[in-house]
This record gives sequence, structure tokens and C-alpha cells, in this order.
Amino acid sequence: MILAAGRGERMRPLTDERPKPLLEAGGKPLIVWTLERLARAGFGEVIINTAHLGEQIPRRLGDGSAFGLKIRYSPEPAGALETAGGIRQALPLLGPEAFLVINGDIWCDHPLVPPSRLPGAIEEHDAPLAHLVLVDNPPQHPDGDFALGADGRVTTDTGPERLTFSGIGWYHPTLFASLEPGRRPLGPVLREAIAQGRVSGEHYLGDWRDIGTPQRLAALDRDLATTDQGLM
Repeated sequence: MILAAGRGERMRPLTDERPKPLLEAGGKPLIVWTLERLARAGFGEVIINTAHLGEQIPRRLGDGSAFGLKIRYSPEPAGALETAGGIRQALPLLGPEAFLVINGDIWCDHPLVPPSRLPGAIEEHDAPLAHLVLVDNPPQHPDGDFALGADGRVTTDTGPERLTFSGIGWYHPTLFASLEPGRRPLGPVLREAIAQGRVSGEHYLGDWRDIGTPQRLAALDRDLATTDQGLM
């Protein structure tokens, strides 16, 4: 699932006429880079949620056949449902197995290979319900989000060991199935599962960028134009 429903306030005025995932860098919309990466990683089906100017996304991407994928869409009401609410609404499309979720406004060269212990064996009382990709803290988020224990479990410990959640994660539908429909942020859902010891993680050291401002979009565009990172 690619999260593409947000308003993109920090990207204004660019997002006044175009949803943020359709903003371009290196000659392609951000979401196209992600779709191509998913296809190369062996994924066959993608769900995309939409809200702000959402009609533009299926018009640009179609059914996904141009990328070797099958795309289905999960439209949300005006204002969107936030991350957990959007995932909760899309559960009937996502199926009973663990699934990957990626923010639509990031650029990353992560191979998107699932962890060896994917959420799935939920009959085990301590099996992970989520696996998060954590990255070094960027300048705009110096305090990070979560810490990673020696056992590979994510914690909420404070201190210099905290890392930033990349917006890339694998989830078991059980994590969201009990939520009431409607607007729901992801943070409280994750923190509850973390408190139960049921979130694993990895520290990814490759190229990851939160394309949250016009300046960061322009920087990515310049880098893609002058390096071979376009291969992602």
C-alpha cells in the first residue's frame, strides 16, 4: 500500500494543484519511483489511498499495467483518514497476510525485501505485528521516533539512540482490525504494539529522503539529474 491521501501543507503552493505524490523529481512523479521499485522487488499488486486532488492519481497511473503492477485505489473523504484510518479502510483490499506500506512522499533505495520474521505467525503471543524500517535522524527531525533494541525489537526509549521512522513498514492486518472506522493516526497504534513488545525493526543506512518541502524536492531533482541514483 502506498499512502497518497495527504494534503501536503508544507509543499504549498506546489500541492495546491497537484497531490504531493505526483510532484516530479528526475523527470518522474515521486510515486512512480516507488511503483517501479515495488515492481523490481517482485510485488504484483498495490493499493493506493487518495483524498486531496485524488482523482489525479488514478488518471495518471491507471490500472498499473504500465509498471507491471495491478493498482487498486482506496478513496477517502475530504481531509483524509490519517495513516491508521486509511490502512483500516483498505483492509478488505489488502487481504489476510502481512503487507508493506510506504509513504507516498519519500524517496528511498531500500530493496523492499521483507524481513525474515515477517508479521504473520500471530498464534505466537510475542510474534511481531509490525516491522519498521528506521533511518538516521535527518536535520529536520533530530530527536527521532523510536529506538532499536539489541534483540531487534523497537522501543520508545528516549536518548541519543533514537532513530527516525522512514515511512516504510510491514504490518499484519491484526494490528488494525480492531480499530473503529474513521480518522486514526498511526503513532498510538504503533506505540501500543511496541509496549507489548510486538514491533520489530531494522536500521537502514542507505539513501532515504523525506520529500516534505519544495527545497528538498528540488535537491532530489538535482541529485537525480547528476548521478546514477535514478536507477534507485
